[in-house]
Amino acid sequence: MNAEAPIPFPQQTRIAEEVSFDRRELGVILRVYGRMVAAGEWRDYAIAAMRDLAVFAVFRRTAETPLYRIEKRPKLRNRQGLYAVVGIDGRVLRRGHDLDQVLKVLEKRMIGPV
Repeated sequence: MNAEAPIPFPQQTRIAEEVSFDRRELGVILRVYGRMVAAGEWRDYAIAAMRDLAVFAVFRRTAETPLYRIEKRPKLRNRQGLYAVVGIDGRVLRRGHDLDQVLKVLEKRMIGPV
């Protein structure tokens, strides 16, 4: 019987953590999303978690580009604000530190002339 040294497990490089929305943030976003779905404005959404950014994208129809993107960028926490709402054309509609205040831009767009 041969006594060999055990083969160690390969050292894994640490995977960079992803930025994601927490439970409270998702609750705020989904509350606005639910109102817009009930109004017939929005129909679908997608969530993406990346290394430097988390995105909640809103669609009118599934096969389209997103109408709005709600972004969370921790690197901008001390500058312009952690959260941003980006329009379909890529313009930042509102940016800030408080998610409730940033999302008010979406509710104002729902109220329009009759």
